[in-house]
Amino acid sequence: MQSLLYTNLMRYLGIDYGAKRVGIALSDERGDFVYPLKVLENTKDLIHDILSICEENKVDEVVVGESRNFNQKENEIMKEIMPFVDELKKELNIPVSMHPEFMTSQEAERLQGKNEMHDASAAALILKSYLDTIRNHS
Repeated sequence: MQSLLYTNLMRYLGIDYGAKRVGIALSDERGDFVYPLKVLENTKDLIHDILSICEENKVDEVVVGESRNFNQKENEIMKEIMPFVDELKKELNIPVSMHPEFMTSQEAERLQGKNEMHDASAAALILKSYLDTIRNHS
């Protein structure tokens, strides 16, 4: 007798929000691999651009980095992130989660050097941490 293995396929989108640039990362359908996808300019079209990416890639959940300082207090950028997350939740028909991030931009820069994709690499680090966390709690 053969048993069926149930696999929950979900694709995740990670976001490293910045005042000027927003890094975007994507997972594979199993949530095993995460890769930097692109860097978007933070313009009035940002929400629309993210919606398009989600539709195009059949994203099931969005994860936004929650920025805090060394004392675990919200950074100044959180004043922009919270309304951004609220708008995403209104516009998307999929879950939008926040995940703590700490110095991911610096870590991405340390790993690959400063280049035009390091914001997307920071988003990948946030998303990878989120996926590792939910796996460890399963």
